[in-house]
Amino acid sequence: MTGKGRKDIPAHLQPFISKQYYHRYTPIDHAVWRFVMKQNHYFLKEIAHSAYVNGLKDSGIKTESIPKVDDMNWSLGKVGWGAVTIDGLIPGAAFYSFLANGILPIATEIRNIQNIAYTPAPDMIHEAAGHAPILLDESYRDFVKKIGEMGAKALSSKEKLEVFKAVRHLTIVAEDPASTPEQVKEAEKQVAEARMKVKGLSEADQVSRLFWWTVEYGLIGELNNPKIYGAGLLSSVGESQSCLKDNVRKIPFSVEECIKTPYDVTKPQPQLFVCKTFGDLVEAVDQFAATMAFQKGGTESLDKALQTDSVATMVFSSGLQVTGTLASILKDENGEAVYFRTKGPTALSFEHKQLDGHGTEIHRKGFGTPIGNLGGNIVLEDCTAEQLQELGIIKEKEVVLKFQSGVIVEGIIKNIILSENKLILISFKECTVSYKGMMLFEKSWGTFDMAVGAKVISVFAGAADPNNYYESKKIEEVEEIIEQKGWNELETLYEEIRSLREGSEWNEQSLSQMNQVLAILDDKYPKEWLLRLEILELNKLHHSSHSQVSLLKERLENTDWDSSVKQMIQRGLTLIHNS
Repeated sequence: MTGKGRKDIPAHLQPFISKQYYHRYTPIDHAVWRFVMKQNHYFLKEIAHSAYVNGLKDSGIKTESIPKVDDMNWSLGKVGWGAVTIDGLIPGAAFYSFLANGILPIATEIRNIQNIAYTPAPDMIHEAAGHAPILLDESYRDFVKKIGEMGAKALSSKEKLEVFKAVRHLTIVAEDPASTPEQVKEAEKQVAEARMKVKGLSEADQVSRLFWWTVEYGLIGELNNPKIYGAGLLSSVGESQSCLKDNVRKIPFSVEECIKTPYDVTKPQPQLFVCKTFGDLVEAVDQFAATMAFQKGGTESLDKALQTDSVATMVFSSGLQVTGTLASILKDENGEAVYFRTKGPTALSFEHKQLDGHGTEIHRKGFGTPIGNLGGNIVLEDCTAEQLQELGIIKEKEVVLKFQSGVIVEGIIKNIILSENKLILISFKECTVSYKGMMLFEKSWGTFDMAVGAKVISVFAGAADPNNYYESKKIEEVEEIIEQKGWNELETLYEEIRSLREGSEWNEQSLSQMNQVLAILDDKYPKEWLLRLEILELNKLHHSSHSQVSLLKERLENTDWDSSVKQMIQRGLTLIHNS
């Protein structure tokens, strides 16, 4: 099986897809990738879950160079998934929608050498080295798809959108080598200020926390001897080791505890959750999903949608789906919704297919409709053709429909829409809608389209038929020609060592070339540690002079590095010594 092609990706997700300009990666980028992957293959084989270790071997992801996303797409295609390139951090709903459709979104940037141990910004190492290998495990794949479906339907809040924007800005600033400490602090301050405005936890927040403590930072197995399966840990050269130490608290996994626990993307996590099996995760998220608006429906779910001030879909018991931004909810004396109104572009669908003549161009200013049974506890969508006639629901006939709630719809029936002999929509002309003396719709406003449904059984974020609701730009595959940038001196030195390592022979000229690179490093780049590790590795590979090796090790071990670099060097030396 091959991976997913562009045509297999829903139209509303197409705008988030970018291109991987492979030739833009520098020799230093490839060296960063190589270092992390060699570390993962060596150090994670004992501490990561077997699904990841096996997946790392079977995924076809190469160690020596950054993978091409097309190759990863092909590899994931073997299990019915695919991979696409995206541009950094994208909205949560879009990210989860990709997962729900069996597509791994991959940020094509790669962390710079200063952030080699960890970066809060999405990058190739996190996506390809962290997420992709373990997706080859069926039970884990099922879990990720389920949480993707939940996240895509989870209702958020407008304050949370501001948090997303602030976090996206922070990840960009934190990864940019040109950023000053002051700029990073300011970006962190903006995130903190945005978070302070958030009141309570929306469904999207809850799913986000659940995703973080499982897919990103999860441990699995026994509490006193867990294995790593979270991609954030698997892609962090530093935290993949430190997370198993006793100073990181290990907590038995539960959805409730995960949801109660906030996280900070910029710091190592002080606690982690340990689940027993992936099967337990699936069971737990199924139970949690039952509490969400997309499965519960009702007035409580409508209230949540109202708070989001963004596009949501309300599903009636008849199957009719109303997609739009809720503007108001009218409730009875018991606090139950009896009528709601949307604002702005609204569309009506059935089974996720937009109804002809009921798209956003028709309902561009919004849509209002009653909810509930008619007087006498009559469930309108369950009525037979004969019963509808007895109620006077006949085309071109005037009718008065009195709901148990007190809503009254009076007008001439213009059209009736049924699906599989079930009534889902009635359109009226010359219509008025009122509730206890309050006018909800007047004759002069035109056609009144009334959704049929005794209850709202589901409310979820986004559109029922996103390909029709959202404006989708036609995607044309255009081959962009982008010139290869010239490499600077340090990048050229990395490429020289790479060429020597991959060369078919080693001779005096090779040795001389390596020594020339080392001389330039000693003269101009005293703090360049990664290339020195590669030269040390090359020396060992070709049994070069012991004195050369000793000098290199002394420079690497005795230079005044900061603590994070020192840790990376020690791990690099350990790997060279044991290889």
